[in-house]
Amino acid sequence: MLEIIKAGGWLMLPILVCSIVAIGIIIERFWSLRRQRVAPKHLVGQIWQWQCCNQLHELQIKRVRENSPLGRILAAGLVNRNHSREIMKESIEDVGRHVTLELERFLNTLGTIAAITPLLGLLGTVIGMIKVFTVINTQGVGNPAVLAGGISEALITTAAGLAVAIPSLMFYRYFRGKVMALVVDMEEQAIQLVEVMHGDRELDPVENAAA
Repeated sequence: MLEIIKAGGWLMLPILVCSIVAIGIIIERFWSLRRQRVAPKHLVGQIWQWQCCNQLHELQIKRVRENSPLGRILAAGLVNRNHSREIMKESIEDVGRHVTLELERFLNTLGTIAAITPLLGLLGTVIGMIKVFTVINTQGVGNPAVLAGGISEALITTAAGLAVAIPSLMFYRYFRGKVMALVVDMEEQAIQLVEVMHGDRELDPVENAAA
């Protein structure tokens, strides 16, 4: 492996750094975007039970806020539960925008890695081919070792760039889709909380259990 990296030339270094960063982001996002961590099940039902039992006080709201991103969104609405429906909704939307940005953290970096690593590989190809043609121009085709070195550099950097870019792009799209699904789910639960708190609808235990 070390020999292959050396044969690819200095452009293998940024490609290698990109691969390490991409692996770190993928592991971190897998951990951070777990559904149970972001949007725990039955949270709205639990809050409604506290409300019915008159146990929904500041300490409970603080715990809800600290336990999950969905809890942060719902806690923003609970703090304003005694105000109008519109104010409660606005406070939820304000916090929801910040939570969405946090869920998308590092995804732009992963997308950038997916975009630039093929270009780095292509640059390595161009440099390798320039070396080959320079050798041919100065020494002719009588030195196959030098020619092979240039061709090897050209092919290895292209392969390395694509090897990093393809999984990076796959995981970038996967995490984008996962974030969108989580945001839609959190929006539904937040709207449900607002409507239940203001008596516009009854909490459906079956629907809440499935959420």
